[in-house]
Amino acid sequence: MNQGDFQLGPDLAGKRIVVAMSGGVDSSVVAALAAASGAETIGITLQLYDHGEAVGRAGSCCAGRDIRDARAVCDRLGIAHYVFDHESSFRSTVIDQFADEYLAGRTPIPCVRCNMGPKFTDLFALARDLGADCLATGHYVRRVEGPHGAELHRAADPARDQSYFLFATTQGQLDFLRFPLGALPKPRVRELAAELGLGVAAKPDSQDICFVPDGDYASLVKKLRPEAETGGEIVDEAGRVLGRHRGLVHYTVGQRRGIEIGGTAEPLYVLRLDAGTQRLVVGPRAALGVAAARLSGLNLLGPTDGPLSAKVRSLAKPVPARLTGDRLMFDAPEYGVAPGQAAVLYAGDRVLGGGWIEETERAGLPMAA
Repeated sequence: MNQGDFQLGPDLAGKRIVVAMSGGVDSSVVAALAAASGAETIGITLQLYDHGEAVGRAGSCCAGRDIRDARAVCDRLGIAHYVFDHESSFRSTVIDQFADEYLAGRTPIPCVRCNMGPKFTDLFALARDLGADCLATGHYVRRVEGPHGAELHRAADPARDQSYFLFATTQGQLDFLRFPLGALPKPRVRELAAELGLGVAAKPDSQDICFVPDGDYASLVKKLRPEAETGGEIVDEAGRVLGRHRGLVHYTVGQRRGIEIGGTAEPLYVLRLDAGTQRLVVGPRAALGVAAARLSGLNLLGPTDGPLSAKVRSLAKPVPARLTGDRLMFDAPEYGVAPGQAAVLYAGDRVLGGGWIEETERAGLPMAA
């Protein structure tokens, strides 16, 4: 194993590192790299939501099978491994909030809420209780020492970059965190796992939100909030009724499939979800263009008074924008901007922070939640 493959920091040899272990290949390699650095290494796994065994699906980050995999890796590395039950906290701060957001006609990002709550807040407390000098995770982002302290940067591999999901990381957390995989492509991580003889080297990546079986978000929300199945009218921007929908939980801003209304001059897209009236507002793609968005819960990790770019969906490309107060203004109309999602701000590869999209504004029109 080439020590140049990873970065934990120059001063951690002989120190104590706690590694957040999900049972996947990424966090397992981080644990191995930490142990190889000469630091005392402790693996921690949070028991969050164990549906994996019930549905027989591999790749769920909270499943019992993954806890066993994490323990097996720690046994091979000869390091301590602890499992903490945080299911109650995860349900209240992530799962219930996920369902409530859908019920309110918004599009939630539970992975960010999980990072803000159980994964960072709870893990930080546990790591500090164990006397750790840092907490290392398998996220694909980079921690760079800048002139004014630690900075958060995008991963070297754009296809693996997870910075969008970490915008809410505070400066205090960033000072304590390490991301050893941020400079590596995923194939190299798997090679390292194989070189180290880790049983998870070929384990598939998780594709879905960990607590949503088979990616069927609507079924989970309806199970937790039966009222989510309430149908309503599909209307155009003028309020004309075009048809009916089977529950707002099945739709998100920018969606085209599933509207099932024919005979229109142009294809229809979801423009807004009005939870108060249970109305689904649809229109042509041009009506999706957003000039600005109001953000809440702003977390800033760097100056935002200069040129920046903003990413409004996890798979979107950052686009030129400006931030004034809580108002994010796009240089050109941006599409698919959905309340409930995050707007993450960048200066080049550096993450400047971000916030939650509360309302959007079309050119010449007022903000629309």
